[in-house]
Amino acid sequence: MFTQRLVIRTFIRPCAPIRAAIMLGILCGAATTANAGEMYFTPAVVYADDDQYRQVDDMVGGGQVSFGWVLTDRVSLEGLGGYSWLSGVNDLKIWDASLNLLYSFRPNSNFSPYIIGGLGMTGTDSKVMDAEDSALGTLGVGFMVGFGDSPVSLRLEHRVRSEFENTLTHDDRITSLGLQFAFGREAPTPTPPPIKRDGDGDGDGVPDSRDACPGTPAGTTVDARGCARDSDGDGVIDDQDQCPNTYPAASVDARGCELDSDYDSVVDHLDECPDTRVGARVDVKGCEIHAVINLPGVNFETNSDRLLPGTEQVLSDAAATLRMNKDLVVEIAGHTDSDGSATHNEGLSERRAITVRDYLINEGVNRGNLTVRGYGEAAPIADNATAAGKARNRRVELRILNQR
Repeated sequence: MFTQRLVIRTFIRPCAPIRAAIMLGILCGAATTANAGEMYFTPAVVYADDDQYRQVDDMVGGGQVSFGWVLTDRVSLEGLGGYSWLSGVNDLKIWDASLNLLYSFRPNSNFSPYIIGGLGMTGTDSKVMDAEDSALGTLGVGFMVGFGDSPVSLRLEHRVRSEFENTLTHDDRITSLGLQFAFGREAPTPTPPPIKRDGDGDGDGVPDSRDACPGTPAGTTVDARGCARDSDGDGVIDDQDQCPNTYPAASVDARGCELDSDYDSVVDHLDECPDTRVGARVDVKGCEIHAVINLPGVNFETNSDRLLPGTEQVLSDAAATLRMNKDLVVEIAGHTDSDGSATHNEGLSERRAITVRDYLINEGVNRGNLTVRGYGEAAPIADNATAAGKARNRRVELRILNQR
């Protein structure tokens, strides 16, 4: 009996003209989409067309809120709570709460009709009657219209609410209009671009779509862009570079080797004496060698043949110079100032010369090209009467004897 009354009462009363106008206007909306796992809530205003036995006036007087969870693209589970107040003899107030299932017929179209039904509780209160609570059943139809990719949809619904347990069973017709707000929606997965077949026209291992240097000669070593590799950045590709790992920013020739503009075997960026005369013998810094190679800064502990820290670079440069000029025969001459006895100073200067010789040998200089002699205080180059002069006289120098 309840089912018959519910279905008949749903359709026997025509909608008010204003409702028909609203429905006609909504049909022009944009598409709506339901995504499984999505949630939503829907605040709405209601028009209550109450049972005639309640003896109150129909009116727009109340509202409802629905909270829902999309189970599949067609089925949603939602809870509904509503409240209405109707004027008339009894000045009636009605509340209801229900748990409903909603089924959408066209969930992904621009116009999405649905049916809704469920069970719940309702309560009434008026001036002339005691408050009453009752179980209810509800069944209705509606549709939703979305606004493009917006999470907001317009929702229009008409349902019948029937009481089960009141002294007098009432059937009310509820028309609601609201906005549905979705949340928890997953962003649509972008469609991947079509797979494009790619070739390698020059056979360098880099696909044509990424090859910045098409037509590379066969066998050429290339980088990730497909261009001939130039590891040291000197402008000469690796396959033609005879001097790999050139000094950064150095000027190079067509072979990729750093320039030596004065042809003294010392490349330009290391040459402290550019434009040396052709054929001149030079040291490791590119400066011409004369009769003596000085060793400035080579100092010893007081009255000792132990080298002080800081002399290593000077001796390493001297060793490099001798290795460059393998035919040079040099005398390592040790000198002291005038402090102490002449005999003591001569022995001390010789021991210091031996220390320098051993250092040069350890740096790869041919022992057979080296001789040692201690001159003591016999060959000063400054005045021993001053501290500065004595410091200059305490020295070791390399004297060129001859060329092998």
